[in-house]
Amino acid sequence: IAPRNMNIFTRGISRVAHIVVRHPFATLAIALLLGSIGAWRASNLRIDTDLAKLLPEDYPSVQAVERLRETVGGESEAAIAIASPDAAANLAYAEALIPALLSATQADGQPLFTRVEFRKDTQFIEENALYFATNEELERLTEGIEREIEDAKLAANPFFFDLGLEDEDSEDPSGSLDADLASFYEQVAVKPLPANGDSTIIVVQAFPAGSQTNLRYIRSVYANLAIITQTLAPERFHPAMEITLAGRLERQLIEIEAITGDVARSFGAGVSAVLLLISLYFAFKAYQTQAGGRWNARLFAAIAWRTPFLSIITAIPLVISLAITFGVAEGMVGTLNLMTSTLGLVLFGLGIDFGIHYYARYTEERGAGRSIEEATSETLVSTGSAITVGALTTAGGLFVLTLADFKGFSEFGWIAGLGILMALASMLLVLPALLTLLERTPLLNLAASAGSKRAEPSDVKRTKDPAVRLPLILSIGAVIASIVFLPRLSFEYDFGALEPVYEDYLSRNRVVREVFPSPSRRNPAYVVVREEAHVSELLDSLRIRMDRDSTILAVEALQERFPTSEAAIEKRLFDIETIRGLLDDPFVVAEEADRPELAQLRRAAGTTEAIPLDTIPSYLTKRFTDKSGALGTFIMIYPAVGLSDGRNSMAFSEAIGAITLSDGAVYHAGSTSLVAADMLRLMQEESPWMVLATFIIVALLMWVNFRRVSDTLLAILPLVVGLLWTMLLMEIWDIQLNFYNLVVLPALLGIGNDAGVHLVHRIRELGPARIGEVLRSTGEHVSMASITTMLGFAGPLLSTHPGLRSIGELAVIGIAATLLSALIFLPALVRYREGVR
Repeated sequence: IAPRNMNIFTRGISRVAHIVVRHPFATLAIALLLGSIGAWRASNLRIDTDLAKLLPEDYPSVQAVERLRETVGGESEAAIAIASPDAAANLAYAEALIPALLSATQADGQPLFTRVEFRKDTQFIEENALYFATNEELERLTEGIEREIEDAKLAANPFFFDLGLEDEDSEDPSGSLDADLASFYEQVAVKPLPANGDSTIIVVQAFPAGSQTNLRYIRSVYANLAIITQTLAPERFHPAMEITLAGRLERQLIEIEAITGDVARSFGAGVSAVLLLISLYFAFKAYQTQAGGRWNARLFAAIAWRTPFLSIITAIPLVISLAITFGVAEGMVGTLNLMTSTLGLVLFGLGIDFGIHYYARYTEERGAGRSIEEATSETLVSTGSAITVGALTTAGGLFVLTLADFKGFSEFGWIAGLGILMALASMLLVLPALLTLLERTPLLNLAASAGSKRAEPSDVKRTKDPAVRLPLILSIGAVIASIVFLPRLSFEYDFGALEPVYEDYLSRNRVVREVFPSPSRRNPAYVVVREEAHVSELLDSLRIRMDRDSTILAVEALQERFPTSEAAIEKRLFDIETIRGLLDDPFVVAEEADRPELAQLRRAAGTTEAIPLDTIPSYLTKRFTDKSGALGTFIMIYPAVGLSDGRNSMAFSEAIGAITLSDGAVYHAGSTSLVAADMLRLMQEESPWMVLATFIIVALLMWVNFRRVSDTLLAILPLVVGLLWTMLLMEIWDIQLNFYNLVVLPALLGIGNDAGVHLVHRIRELGPARIGEVLRSTGEHVSMASITTMLGFAGPLLSTHPGLRSIGELAVIGIAATLLSALIFLPALVRYREGVR
């Protein structure tokens, strides 16, 4: 029986069907070979949470942060907290631990840790603290002492009478000197031991020598720490002693392991759910085909025991396509990012759609009495054409994302697009070969039973159906409501709200926080200086920006805190001498007995001559030291706002953006927060264009397929209506767009068109008057396909990561909305058109 509607495309497909059916073993062998190679390559894929990897390498913020890592390093420490009621026992254990840490080696014999920080001699800093104050700090301290002296003189004047009036323009004088002293000592003073108030908790910080992005290495660090700390037997020092391993390095390890675990768990759960669903569906289709509409207990039992094998029919070609896809991805990008990490399950859910459509139609053709080759050819020509168009429009829509600079879009687009094409090829080649082989065994027998007969097309008269008006009115009303509420759709800027909370880590880190509370100056951006002569001009430029921009808290460089030039040294010694003179004022001396901080300040102002840089203790200069040991190669810029809010990050980025010096040299600050700001800005700029470009490509591909504007519009309307319904549901359920789920919007345009394509194809095949039959057959298929796609995207819903969960939430809502639009709005529109003609 020759396939209907033969043209160049369908004739080509018919030839492919002939080859596949005649040579199923060769087809399957080639596919398995390619899949094995792909799986071998894909086994090297890893998940990288580095935000810098989501932007192009030529972005200034990316280059700046890479230069920062190369020069300064991204030093995340491992912290060992020692806790017991006996301070002496804690100290003894720490002293025993340090040499054990420094002698620990990696597998290759290299040291495990570069340095360990613990005890510090504070006498030096106590006697010379003001020498290491910045000019700004010295100025504030001088003004504070002068203000104290003036207040003391006024209070001692018998004719002074305080009327309680305050100068609105003056700063609040209450405790101003104390506040300045506290701020100053927070920056330069160091406790002799990293311990809490009564030394019942002592923390040792160890800095690893290896790569801090290598998960295997980080795991080995903490595995070695566990062995070392337990080998020392803390109970020998005190029966109640507890050792807690924490630190920023552990936070990085926990996050990546949690995401990797979430992806693995969601993939396993999602694949199991999809396979169970399609197994039951395929069993149902097999029974429906062979039973001929009559109850047959023996047939039901025979199909029931074969049900587990039915999932293999589509799982094998799909797994082959995934292996090839991720094998190619490993060669192209090497790592998966936070967005592409979910694509394994997503592509499984998407790719299975092709198998559902093919298998369902194939069983119908076999049930109509066609031979294996005839059924394969007919299925490929009819449903295969719709599958191909749907896949090409989906892949085309996804490939549009590759034009984006933001790699969360581009890498998602090309990996997903490639996965769709691989799944299409696998389902149109490997699946028919498998079906051909399995139909030669007792595992699968789709031949029609005696008495079953294919329903022949019947003439259906066009009648006006008043029942279609209600779904049309409700659908259009929902569209209007979504357009009205569209401006209210909001964006989640708070990165903190999208980060997971790891309670185990937080409970361990609380112990460390008792010793190292959060500093007032956090998350600095760095400017790596190429020439030391530029430092002064860079500082001047940054301070001007700080005066006019509230997002900058402070700017700091070694050259300010540790004077190196003769002029800077002379000024520093002069300023210290000025403070010494103020401290000798009788009014200050009288206060000194009751205010120990003044005595501490007098001791800190004892420096009378220059201190060579190479004699300054390393614990003072370490934060100004780069990885090579060089001093003063960078400037630190501290934010005055919380950078977990994306709007603050973007404002801070704009404030300290490119710095152009008088000789034309251009500098860019580097930090992860600035990369995040650029990433957020880029996403917001590109996402509207990606949505528009994806829509145009999908519409063009549909027009190329249907060749009629009316059919193209009919196929694309469910997609547009479904997306508008999605926006309405987001507003109703208070779901916000964010950094993670923004990629779903253009992806939905590529994915959500599938139902409309298949339904319109079948409407053209059977005629609009038989829309009920279309819904019973193709409608069933697209429903199953959409449900499996939703199951694929539902995998991230199991994640503990709020950002990844939001991808699943929006995708499931969007796919469900486009499916309902195709099943409710499209048939109602078709019936209405037929009824009014």
